[in-house]
Amino acid sequence: MSIITLIRGLPGSGKSTLATKLNKNHVEADMFFMKNNRYVYDNKKIKDAHEWCQSTVKFNLQQNKDIVVSNTFTSIFEIATYFKIAYHYHAKIKIIECKGNYENIHNIPQNKLNIMKNKWEDLPDDLLKYLINSHYPITIK
Repeated sequence: MSIITLIRGLPGSGKSTLATKLNKNHVEADMFFMKNNRYVYDNKKIKDAHEWCQSTVKFNLQQNKDIVVSNTFTSIFEIATYFKIAYHYHAKIKIIECKGNYENIHNIPQNKLNIMKNKWEDLPDDLLKYLINSHYPITIK
């Protein structure tokens, strides 16, 4: 059974650093914006970036490979798509929340960081209990 490890946290919380240390296939929406080793963000393409990220996860699961996804996942809605993908491919889900306070490598303005912080949704206990007791094999750290 393949494993999708979902690493969630605000920008600068250590998601990407942790993901690279796990020595597994790693993908995040920010990778979509890398051009010639430079981060070139385009807000108009954020949907494309997430679709690319999800397609990469699906491809890896089709190959029976584990994969790590490090995105902010600030809302339950954003993380739910990966639960659906996991269910479809009979993959196990592992969730890790990063809460560090490191340098914001993409130079996101403080007002944008505050918006993200204010919209952060904790995964509710009842949702987690449902997922644990349902068809989703899941572990949470």
